[in-house]
Amino acid sequence: MIALPNPFIALITGAARGIGEATARRLAREPGCRLVLVDREEAPLLKLAGELLAPAICIVADLTDAGAPMCIRDQVIAEYGQLHLLVNNAGARWTARFGDGGWENMRRTMAINFDAAVRLTEALLPILRESAPSAVVNVSSLAGRVARAGTGAYGASKAALIGWSDAMSLEEEVNGVHVGLVVPGYVVTPGFPQRELLARRLTRWTVGTPDQVAQAIFEVAAQRKAERYVPRGYGLVAAARVLFPGFLRHLLSSKGAIPTPGSANDDPHGSAAIERKAGTNS
Repeated sequence: MIALPNPFIALITGAARGIGEATARRLAREPGCRLVLVDREEAPLLKLAGELLAPAICIVADLTDAGAPMCIRDQVIAEYGQLHLLVNNAGARWTARFGDGGWENMRRTMAINFDAAVRLTEALLPILRESAPSAVVNVSSLAGRVARAGTGAYGASKAALIGWSDAMSLEEEVNGVHVGLVVPGYVVTPGFPQRELLARRLTRWTVGTPDQVAQAIFEVAAQRKAERYVPRGYGLVAAARVLFPGFLRHLLSSKGAIPTPGSANDDPHGSAAIERKAGTNS
């Protein structure tokens, strides 16, 4: 059953590129769609809005800023007065082992991947309740189920997003707000180019596309599904983490294991990348 009304208002974070852009294009094909596009980068955001089949307003904001959630809330109320779908997609990753990146890498990763989603949802939850039936779709990652060396901070932030989403889904069901998860594996985006995986014939099949994730986001929201892996086969990897944790650790640490892909944010001379570039996810 399709749960999104006609018309419906959808807000997407990290909308300028990658999964966020693909999600905006996918939702724009639905009857009655009205979009709120949020990102730190103004030029690509405005360009996207001009290309969409649905009306869209753009909000340029850094979601880690203290005042960003309430500013976004006020603009949504002023423009539409309703909100039927919130897609928490914005995210970033800096590849670093904990001994190198330490607390600072954990702090900045949690700030955009978890804290920003929580703070924005808190600000918009009253509108979502008033607009029910409505939905929140949180874009997590397979790293939140199965972490790799060098992705501890990223995996922790995505695992936190999964745990919080599970609790929220139980809490908000009575209010008519569906809370669902999309859990992508490796996806090619500007922030996560996946060059290492695409370069190897044996691992190319493991890489998904933003369009596949966008379709999963739509299905979780419209059909009120609890969770979707992209590609679907990655659900078996998450199950192996529960059933055979020791074996999976051994497999991931072996010389023949799939390498940990780099991120566009990584410092080519080490792990201490300073510049944050939110707006994509994987």
